Amino acid sequence: MTEFKARYLADYLPPAFAVNNIDLTFELEDTSTKVTSVLSLTRLNDANEPLILSGEHLTLIGLKLNGEQLAESHYQVSDTQLSVNVNETEFELTVITEINPQENTSLEGLFKSGDAFCTQCEAEGFRRITYYFDRPDVMSVFTTTVIADKNKYPFLLSNGNSIDKGQLDNGKHFVKWHDPFPKPCYLFALVAGDFDLLQDSYTTVSGRDVQLEIFVDRGNLDKAQHAMQALKDSMKWDEETFGLEYDLDIYMIVAVDFFNMGAMENKGLNVFNSKYVLADKHSATDTDYFNIQAVIAHEYFHNWTGNRVTCRDWFQLSLKEGLTVFRDQQFSADMHSAAVTRIQNVRVLRSLQFAEDAGPMAHPIRPEKVVEMNNFYTLTVYEKGSEVIRMMHTLLGKDKFRLGMDLYFKRFDGMAVTCDDFVEAMSDASNIDLSQFKLWYSQAGTPLLTVKESFDAQSNTFTLTIKQSLKCDKNTTEQAMHIPVKIELIDGDKVQPHLLELTELEQSWQFNGFNTAPVVAFLGDFSAPVKVDFPQSDQALATIMVKANNEFCRWDAGQKLFNTYIKQLVVSPDSTLPQSLTDAFNNILVADIDPALKAEQLALPSFDELADSIDEVDPIALVNAIKSVKLFLAKGSAALLGQTYQANMAKEYNNSGDAIGKRSLKNACLSYLTLVEENQHLLKQQYQISDNMTDTLAALDCSAANNAEIFDQQMQVFEQQWSDTTLVMDKWFTLAASVSSDDIFERLAKLINHPKFSLQNPNRARSLIGAFASRNPQYFHCQSGKGYQFLTEQIIKLNDINPQVASRLITPLIQYKGFDKTRQALMKAQLEKLSSLANLSKDLKEKLDAALA
Repeated sequence: MTEFKARYLADYLPPAFAVNNIDLTFELEDTSTKVTSVLSLTRLNDANEPLILSGEHLTLIGLKLNGEQLAESHYQVSDTQLSVNVNETEFELTVITEINPQENTSLEGLFKSGDAFCTQCEAEGFRRITYYFDRPDVMSVFTTTVIADKNKYPFLLSNGNSIDKGQLDNGKHFVKWHDPFPKPCYLFALVAGDFDLLQDSYTTVSGRDVQLEIFVDRGNLDKAQHAMQALKDSMKWDEETFGLEYDLDIYMIVAVDFFNMGAMENKGLNVFNSKYVLADKHSATDTDYFNIQAVIAHEYFHNWTGNRVTCRDWFQLSLKEGLTVFRDQQFSADMHSAAVTRIQNVRVLRSLQFAEDAGPMAHPIRPEKVVEMNNFYTLTVYEKGSEVIRMMHTLLGKDKFRLGMDLYFKRFDGMAVTCDDFVEAMSDASNIDLSQFKLWYSQAGTPLLTVKESFDAQSNTFTLTIKQSLKCDKNTTEQAMHIPVKIELIDGDKVQPHLLELTELEQSWQFNGFNTAPVVAFLGDFSAPVKVDFPQSDQALATIMVKANNEFCRWDAGQKLFNTYIKQLVVSPDSTLPQSLTDAFNNILVADIDPALKAEQLALPSFDELADSIDEVDPIALVNAIKSVKLFLAKGSAALLGQTYQANMAKEYNNSGDAIGKRSLKNACLSYLTLVEENQHLLKQQYQISDNMTDTLAALDCSAANNAEIFDQQMQVFEQQWSDTTLVMDKWFTLAASVSSDDIFERLAKLINHPKFSLQNPNRARSLIGAFASRNPQYFHCQSGKGYQFLTEQIIKLNDINPQVASRLITPLIQYKGFDKTRQALMKAQLEKLSSLANLSKDLKEKLDAALA
């Protein structure tokens, strides 16, 4: 088995050469694309070391120095690099390579997505195109000429502005693109294909007209309107909120079906997974609409936080990703309900990122060590990275944070920098010391806050004590983090907000003027990505649910209440649940609040969130406990659930925020009502009358969860209707993998061999294999081990096809230590089987080594 070498942040060295300009020419052919790269280089040091360029899966067919063919004695080629002996300080190097896009199933570098050519260069895909400095701190001005058959590929796209085009012999044509802004090669993009084109324009705050273009597969033009509006909304928001204006004459988005990521922010030419572009009411859910808007915004915002200012090295990935996730979350909060958006962000953190922090691949938001960079496009870097930026925003305040952003761009525009550079800009602009806060960049794990309260009736003084702790490496001394903690003190009808700054391992605060102990609504807006140990009575939680001003705290109090009784049933399945739980649930149903927020309050904590909070949990006991609490609430609140369901029925589809909230609430009620057999007629009724994908999918989800008799019939009708619509068939496969049926493994075997299934399509692989592992815990964790075996079998196949997808799908297996000893043994056996593969990819090996260490 190949041994792969780790890279360390501490070993960073600046580049030995600068690339002043790179001129690329692509002669596109399915199996033999010729790439000519002309580099204008300058040596940056006095050493006479060779020029070393990265390259993989390339055939070198030409190499010239200053126009003269180089003799083979002057260079060496290996599987991973080209080394050229050169004495000059300034020189031109011409590199001609040949690549095979058709066979590139890894979807890195240049590949075929259906009938189109497409690239994905982040993190280190450019080395699959030509020999180059495939690192983010080498920034150059790119000029790109694309040549291809005009009939097959009428659109030839790359970064920047189009500066020339024309006809060539043999039915071919060319387009030349020039990007005036220096960029690293990971931001390079090329797309060639035959598309439908949606065009629009945007006038910037300074009066410049920018051409907007979205390219989609033929026949999908009507599904691109929402994405176009999202792009214009993003451009306007970034100007108004951060003073950031777009800088090129054109902004292009291309939607492709075969893509490893959600989207990619290549300068001026964003390549998108089609699921984050295409939408109409018949084929896309309200969640799809939300996600499209958020991802369009995310990639657009990268134009400044990622492109104009980029990472010095890949260890600094959160510099651009954490910051840009924060920006897209703020945008979504402004476009929708801020409270609901925040709650949904926190659900992701608690259910998935906290588990990552507790698992074998735990790392700081700025990792210290990397084997395969693709493995560090993680929830920790993105979502926790965003939380670190959010904490800075909380500590500095909105105005000083904006000053910090302004200084950051003024100092570093056009440069590749570090996380430290960003924090120092924030500190300098605000005159606030953030040196202790920087520990968030270097310490892995989720801090635990242990909270105690006391009340002195004689002095009318209330004391709140918070202790912070973090499980550290045995060689690391625990250090106190700088943690902003928002609280509200509820005293009757009076509510006092406070921002506490926890900077010691243990710290106390005193509050005066209370006749009785106030109720504490803790961690308002989830002001820090921490776990909390703060026992509060059902009565205190009920008070918070009703009286807290902070909407997040109201939601969170309900989650704590549900959490308590689910965990009680895990330990004692025969426990009796109290009427007070139903009363609290009913209070939510009758509350006069935003329907979307109410829907969030009705939803129980997820399996993943609960599993992360219980040591060595029996997963089946947890599944059963969640079902028991949900059924108890469904029966105890049947009348109110039915009334709420009916009250939120709409006569016809509407895409307003209010209508979306009412659909969400109605379908939350449906998930409770249909647990009771006498209400399962609603599954057929809603499916039949639905005029939108949100309601259709909600009915099917409930049918799958209840293994309803009507499920197979509904799925057959759904498949017939949507068999030619790729994104909807992804939903069909997800539903099929989620059904709560004892014959699930027979079903999975048929689905793997379904004519519409392909492991070469990442979306399709995730929609079936990933959905089974994440959405069907009852059978994924079944005691026979068949669920783990199924996942392992598919990962073995994907190891050869697309290691990046395989590495992402293995996550549920490597986090085995959170479950009981029986499951640990079953899961570990599958990990050992994978580890013994002779051709194990670097992506998988890094994760397996960490899991089995």
